[in-house]
Amino acid sequence: MSTSPNKPEIATAYDRWSATYDNDPNRTRELSAAVLRERGLALAGRDVIEIGCGTGLNTQWLAERAGSVLALDFSEGMLRQARARVGSPRVRFAQHDIRSPWPAALGSSDVVIAMLVLEHIEHVDAIFAEAARALRPGGELFLCELHPVRQMRGGQANFVNRETGEPERVPAFLHDVSEYVNAGLSSGYELVHLGEWRDAEAARNDPPRLLSVHLRLRAISPS
Repeated sequence: MSTSPNKPEIATAYDRWSATYDNDPNRTRELSAAVLRERGLALAGRDVIEIGCGTGLNTQWLAERAGSVLALDFSEGMLRQARARVGSPRVRFAQHDIRSPWPAALGSSDVVIAMLVLEHIEHVDAIFAEAARALRPGGELFLCELHPVRQMRGGQANFVNRETGEPERVPAFLHDVSEYVNAGLSSGYELVHLGEWRDAEAARNDPPRLLSVHLRLRAISPS
């Protein structure tokens, strides 16, 4: 795992991966999509921000349910694939580094979704705080990440560079479960659900593949 990844390094890695991302076997990607759909988030008619939208695999599903979707990613290559996939007028794509303030007004959204993206962010507290800024009181944040135990065992986003034929690992940071939860609590959320997800055929003593954290922004108390 890299100890000092930076935006260009990660973004350009995803640029290189973008052409084959959808077709590469990827059990983590497939399970995370299933988790998102299984959680039963209330999306109908709501304003959603999706950070790290990638090639739009989940964006399309969100667009069929939400009132609007602001889909952010800092990889030009991934966004090119997403725009080709998703033609819904409900979706607005933007190339953006989510470590910087998002192109969303204060209290403009109902749901923020982050799928397999926070492993690439060193300081996640700022992401939770920015989501809280963009959410309306009572809004929800749902994240799904490669489980920290998997990371400790060497799991990391990886692909074969089609130009060189060599395997390439995307820089990532390790975050403990407590780091995600405590970052949410510190930013004014309450915990709705914590999930640990295994492959369907996995044994009970196999480490979970994914961690999901569902948070709700506490409503402002009347003065």
